[in-house]
Amino acid sequence: MNTTEAKKVLETALLCTHEALSINDLKKLFAGGSEPEEEAIDTDAIKVMLEELSHDWSERGVELVSLSTGW
Repeated sequence: MNTTEAKKVLETALLCTHEALSINDLKKLFAGGSEPEEEAIDTDAIKVMLEELSHDWSERGVELVSLSTGW
């Protein structure tokens, strides 16, 4: 899965949830890829994508922020 697709998965999950999602919750979205050679997305990559999404959303009507319980 490339970064653009992964960001779309994160964005969809964040917009559909009713509570904050932790990094571990978000990592579960990428566990067990359909292709054996696919590498799982690590915590650092998820954090980078979340920061990018936060910047992408800065001009929208919603704000993506990090809380003690998640994003």
